[in-house]
Amino acid sequence: MKAFLMYRDRDFDLQQKLPSNEQALIQDLELNTLFGAMASDDKFLFEVAEKAVLSSLNDLNTIQYRQNILKDCIKNSSVVRNIYEIAVQAIKSEKKVYFGFFSKYPGAILSRSIEVLQIFVDMLKKLKKVSDEHADKFESEGFTTFFAVLNKELDDEYFDRVQNHLRELKFHDGVLISAELEKGNKGTNYILRKPHDKKQSWVDRIFAKKPPVYSFTISDRDESGNKALSELRDRGINLVANSLAQSNDHILSFFNMLRAELAFYVGCLNLHSRLAQIEEPISFPLPAILGELRHSFKGLYDLCLALSIRRKIVGNNVNADDKSLVIITGANQGGKSTFLRSIGLAQLMMQCGMFVPAESFCANVCSGLFTHYKREEDTAMNSGKLDEELSRMSDIADNITSNSVLLFNESFAATNEREGSEIARQIICALSEKKIKIFFVTHSYEFAHGFYDKKMKNVISLRAERQTDGKRTFKIIEDKPLQTSYGEDIYNKIFGADTKGASKSVSANCGQNKIDRENESVL
Repeated sequence: MKAFLMYRDRDFDLQQKLPSNEQALIQDLELNTLFGAMASDDKFLFEVAEKAVLSSLNDLNTIQYRQNILKDCIKNSSVVRNIYEIAVQAIKSEKKVYFGFFSKYPGAILSRSIEVLQIFVDMLKKLKKVSDEHADKFESEGFTTFFAVLNKELDDEYFDRVQNHLRELKFHDGVLISAELEKGNKGTNYILRKPHDKKQSWVDRIFAKKPPVYSFTISDRDESGNKALSELRDRGINLVANSLAQSNDHILSFFNMLRAELAFYVGCLNLHSRLAQIEEPISFPLPAILGELRHSFKGLYDLCLALSIRRKIVGNNVNADDKSLVIITGANQGGKSTFLRSIGLAQLMMQCGMFVPAESFCANVCSGLFTHYKREEDTAMNSGKLDEELSRMSDIADNITSNSVLLFNESFAATNEREGSEIARQIICALSEKKIKIFFVTHSYEFAHGFYDKKMKNVISLRAERQTDGKRTFKIIEDKPLQTSYGEDIYNKIFGADTKGASKSVSANCGQNKIDRENESVL
């Protein structure tokens, strides 16, 4: 049997290789916060969440297949959690059945296999009961197929047949074995035979014609004889013991895969519950085909920030359809980096079949998601910040492919504005030629205004909104870039309004953009 709850036609591979930039994604998008919320202190759930989220899907059918299963899970969360617990209990119970010191002997293998199979049969009966009672509540293709397989494979006749075999394999009436003699009167071709038909009456068994046999009895004190007899018994039941052990392995692999695949959905249910507690909206995204350049959403928010502060946060509405370059500028601490993180999180969640943190969301799938965020100074002084940024950009260039998405967060700001703007411009132009969608958060007016002035149809300019009194709304609006990032607001907030004149003097001497960067690094 197969669960097929992650793919229509194959198992979910927990050993699959993650993308080369997994650590950068985890760090820049704060994915451990997401995985932690899904895991709810369960290491296995954490592992599955990490594998599923970082192993993005490009196939729209598979994404929608998972979405429909997840919708069923949300509607029937208690049933899904019950199935998951049955799988977990089956795996744990199997591990508790001790092999002992005689695990290499067929008799010990058979004995353990019978005990384990009895446990599995009980667990399968529980699954069948869940299917009988709740199958009609599920609508997705994945669960409908899953329950149909259970009903077909696990009928009453199957359970009766298994129980009969288990009773016979305990050999309460002894073991019937046939063998042949080879040279030197050594036994060969040991075969376990079916016991006598117990349906015969005792009268028939007494008077029935029997073939001639030779028999002997071994004394209880004859250790050598008993050892020899035990060896003969092991030879006879060897094939049966191995076959039963393989059957157990087959059923165990089913429970392991059922647990792994349901773990993803249980993680989604845990996340759904956390978001419901803080009354944050979720929606199932509408994925578009690779390369279509779709990106529009309403009420998109940073999931990890909401989970960290445990309250509702400001969402954003943007329509960036047909845009391959999105430049985000605006006031310091206005929500630019938070907005950028929400873009990356929603993309990953959509492409693994999850809901997204938004009222509505539509985007094309991408062949890969990459991030290029600013890093702290190299404490070992092996290289400067700009060298380190260019080195990471080189690694990205080696791995990125067409139709990928790349998130830049204040990249190339470690040098002067003119040089940084030119580096960024050339990189952006080269990436655009390769059909790579780019979101770029920057304080560089020269860079942002250069693209805005060209009025390019594939470019949209967004800005973090700031009210006239300096208050940040944390809204990202479509607007032209400004020459200032209002670092003075942060300065006054830290040092007080009475130092306003001093801050202006500093700003005049050093240049507004430089002050913005210095203030931000202090914060």
